[in-house]
Amino acid sequence: MSGQGTPATSLLAKQKVAHTTHPYSVSPDSPNYGAEVAAALGVPAERVFKTLVTEVDGALTVAVVPVTGDLDLKALAAAAGGKRAVLADRTLAERTTGYVRGGISPLGQRKRLPTVVDATAADHETIYVSAGRRGLQVELSPHDLVRLTAATLAAIRS
Repeated sequence: MSGQGTPATSLLAKQKVAHTTHPYSVSPDSPNYGAEVAAALGVPAERVFKTLVTEVDGALTVAVVPVTGDLDLKALAAAAGGKRAVLADRTLAERTTGYVRGGISPLGQRKRLPTVVDATAADHETIYVSAGRRGLQVELSPHDLVRLTAATLAAIRS
């Protein structure tokens, strides 16, 4: 774990949450990034989740969805209690979370944002999300992820 510390892994350690970090090597510019990360980790792609920063009625909101699907913006808006959702500007997302694209974790963000995790996460004993930098995923219980981010579980994958 040394040399791999990020705000996300620090939060997990501080909260004494069972987790495992998994380094991998995939180009962040790959057109099938999520599928390639899953293959590099040797796990089914439906257990690997991507973190997307969005704006729901102008308020930044985090969406966590499996890499096997896309984000349903209408479903996200409804789950977040809003009317309209769009993907957030990349620079704004990076500045607000403290992470870079391809390494944005739902955990340990600079500013805590409302979070919605796709309901399929609860189908798995553990899931993988970014550990806060490119090339590093963290495996943890979806229930711990929901608890630590105060997330809503909802069907937001299209």
